[in-house]
Amino acid sequence: MDESDEHAPAARGVVRLPAGSIRVTDADEEVFLLYTGLAARTAADGSSGFRGLGHIDSHEDTLTVTLNLGIPENADAPDDMTGAGKRKARGSQSKKARSKKDAAERTLEVEIVQDKTALRSRKGDTGSVLWHASVDFAQTVLRQLYGGDAKSLLVPELLKQAHVVELGAGTGLLAVVLSPFVHHYTVTDIHDLVPLIRKNIARNPPLPPTSPRSKGARLPPSATASNVTAAALDWIEIRNATPALRQKLAPSAPAGLVLVVDCIYHPSLIPPLLSTIDYLAVPGKTAVLVVVELRAEDVVREFLQGWLALSPAGEWEIWSIGGLVDGPYAVWVGWRCASSGT
Repeated sequence: MDESDEHAPAARGVVRLPAGSIRVTDADEEVFLLYTGLAARTAADGSSGFRGLGHIDSHEDTLTVTLNLGIPENADAPDDMTGAGKRKARGSQSKKARSKKDAAERTLEVEIVQDKTALRSRKGDTGSVLWHASVDFAQTVLRQLYGGDAKSLLVPELLKQAHVVELGAGTGLLAVVLSPFVHHYTVTDIHDLVPLIRKNIARNPPLPPTSPRSKGARLPPSATASNVTAAALDWIEIRNATPALRQKLAPSAPAGLVLVVDCIYHPSLIPPLLSTIDYLAVPGKTAVLVVVELRAEDVVREFLQGWLALSPAGEWEIWSIGGLVDGPYAVWVGWRCASSGT
């Protein structure tokens, strides 16, 4: 494994590799490091390391998700501070205190409809309820984007021009909260889940990326998510399709970012998922961002081995991003080089 430049985080398309990112070249080594770190974390906080499969609450028809956006970096600076000097009037201090309080309380509330019946009655259906990984990843990214983090994982200037394709989106939470920051968002899952995704998109009108919703605030019902497309995309169909048929099954516009959050759980789906990732990734253009909750060690290893095997001549770079999302997760960034050795 090779560490990236500590002082100048590199970009892979719309994704900025944080300082300390590590190039993954050996699946066994990466898995060993991940699960050793997970065990150490579990021992340190006294938890069991197991919280069930990872869904939020499979007994409710509707969940209200509150995402804490944190305090922007400039919240500590008084509004009247300039390069010419500082005024220390009592009024400005009060204004500063109010500003910090308001910033600390800024949240984004999203209502997500679940299909708890499908979870129990439809074989292999796990996407009809909301999972921790989507919520935790959403909060991490939104804190960076709303807070104006200069080292944010996703580069805002490039993201707003990008077509994002999400695989295995489930309830569609990430499409709801991230679509205001992108040019177009294609949110996908199996055919049976598309109506649920569309329902959640319609239920949560888009917000301007610079104006997070405060508690209780609502946009007018006329607002629509015009830059979001919900579509069926079955990985098994993609894997088995002819090249001509694949063009009809997959989104036609090239993706700047392929997002894969908590989709790695069943060994039988790993080859189809990798085939879909490989097909959608345009060399030199498409970044692939994978977030996985660390459950079965052998499944995580199989996924990484398969991903590395797509790249016998070094076409794929895979980078491990440590410490990005708080919790039992691994985060990888994949980049398919335009030509070997680039």
